[in-house]
Amino acid sequence: MSLKRTHTCGELRKEQTGNEVVLNGWVDKRRDLGGVIFIDLRDRYGVTQVVFSPQDNSEAHSLADQLRPEFAVGVKGVVRDRSRETMNPNLGTGEIEVRVMDLTIYSRSETPPFEIKDDLKANEDIRLKYRYLDLRRPVMQRNMLLRSKLYQVVRSYYTRNQFAEVETPVLMRSTPEGARDYLVPSRVNPGRFFALPQSPQTYKQILMIAGMDRYFQIVKCFRDEDLRADRQPEFTQIDVEMSFVNEEDIYEMTEGLIREVLRETIGANVETPFPRMTYTEAITNYGIDKPDLRFGLRFTDFSGIVGGSGFRVFSKTVEDGGAVVGFVVPGMGSLGRGVMDRLTNRAKEEIGAGGLIYIKNNDGEVYSSVSKFVSEETTLEMVKHSGAKKGDLILILAGPKPKVYHELGQLRLMVASEYELIDESKFNLLWVTDFPLLEYDPEQARYFAMHHPFTSPKPEDLHLVDKDPAAIRARAYDLVMNGSEIGGGSIRIHDRDMQKKMFGLLGIGEDEAQEKFGFLLDAFRYGAPPHGGIALGLDRIVMLLTGARSLRDVIAFPKNQRAQSLMDNCPDVVDTKQLDELHIMLKPAIKPV
Repeated sequence: MSLKRTHTCGELRKEQTGNEVVLNGWVDKRRDLGGVIFIDLRDRYGVTQVVFSPQDNSEAHSLADQLRPEFAVGVKGVVRDRSRETMNPNLGTGEIEVRVMDLTIYSRSETPPFEIKDDLKANEDIRLKYRYLDLRRPVMQRNMLLRSKLYQVVRSYYTRNQFAEVETPVLMRSTPEGARDYLVPSRVNPGRFFALPQSPQTYKQILMIAGMDRYFQIVKCFRDEDLRADRQPEFTQIDVEMSFVNEEDIYEMTEGLIREVLRETIGANVETPFPRMTYTEAITNYGIDKPDLRFGLRFTDFSGIVGGSGFRVFSKTVEDGGAVVGFVVPGMGSLGRGVMDRLTNRAKEEIGAGGLIYIKNNDGEVYSSVSKFVSEETTLEMVKHSGAKKGDLILILAGPKPKVYHELGQLRLMVASEYELIDESKFNLLWVTDFPLLEYDPEQARYFAMHHPFTSPKPEDLHLVDKDPAAIRARAYDLVMNGSEIGGGSIRIHDRDMQKKMFGLLGIGEDEAQEKFGFLLDAFRYGAPPHGGIALGLDRIVMLLTGARSLRDVIAFPKNQRAQSLMDNCPDVVDTKQLDELHIMLKPAIKPV
């Protein structure tokens, strides 16, 4: 018989003492103390201690002897105060217990492959295979509930700001530029394929041409690419587009959303407007286009000081157009030789640096690891130029640009992590702007779009289109949180001729452009408004808000690093009849994994 729930397992307090209640949930822990059986009953709202005693109900007590972890049960009983010595201050329900008068076992459970607890050490593949058990863990349920809350905040925010939520197609044409598409064969159009969207980019631009003015969507996107902790083949993004706007409008609207999301989900407050940094500043000062500014270690360029030092590593690097750069690590000047040797080896093996040079600015002695080759005068000038204080350590790399910046950026993150320089309680937000419009691939001898082919160049750089395309800056921007890119967008091209010119720069001829993007070029004939937008990675935002280590911990049913779902064993083979209907024949060499 089913017992209709009156309260959740996280709800009861002293105020309900004496009330008859019904709880439903799963057996979390079981303790038998001298004939009295104590059960921690768990649901997604919390845990309540329920007590079975033969004095309360002998039949229920006898049945309770069968209970084991993860049995699904219902109990009816009376709320009682716990004695002071048995109260549990770690539980919201810790001052009460339920003395059970009636017990119903809805479903029994075999012994689970792992314990349902937060500090789980189980292999991730086991967790993914038994995802329905993994999702019972309180930490996973908290992650899912925060994600659910974020959905509500996003919809409420954009609706209040006059955005229309519009769904765009999941089956679209393939326009491979960047990551691979997931293809879907069409049964009724033999030999033709749909693609799953990597982004609703062209659709949302067409919505602007259609006069929707302000659009948003929480949308599934798909990319067939190699996976890692912050990548999934299917992911969710908050997609936004606005008409008759410039960058400032996008910044202001997005900052308002992020401020509200942080406040409503985790109670954190952030100041707006968010600081801004150009792409060039980010690379030359932090070695990465998504710098984590929760800590310092900003780069100092020593090239002008050491170019004529006589030390060949320095002078040859500067002569060849490279750079000698470093950063100050506060208070680490006392690190010993062994520690520095290990750090040097890590810089070589993990980062690929040619070597690591360091200066210790200690009281009574300024020590340089290259003092045999660089004069004391030059070393002291380097210390002064860096702003290092007594007791500080200066780490230095030399090499070609921009490689040396990227290497020093990795070293910066390594040192910050190793010596716990990152304030994990902070949420640091930053706009990175003025990206290059194009990047050149020497292997393919062609340009690719840094963001996508629909990004507008900065008006002041238009004169470079024909003579120096690599120098053109884009009206593009990324939003960075704690060193992770959580969103990116741009002001779009809305002029047909400019879009055709952009395709030309990317090596897409006129016929190919018409074949792949003719629908968009045609739409530009009919009064396209200036427009721009942004796509925010919802999965990644939830990962950062919850402190999860992987996107797989904030997605209900994720894929593993081989793009497989171990719980329901997909992707899987299909029978020959299905393939025949789709006019598909597999190569003999292809075998199921």
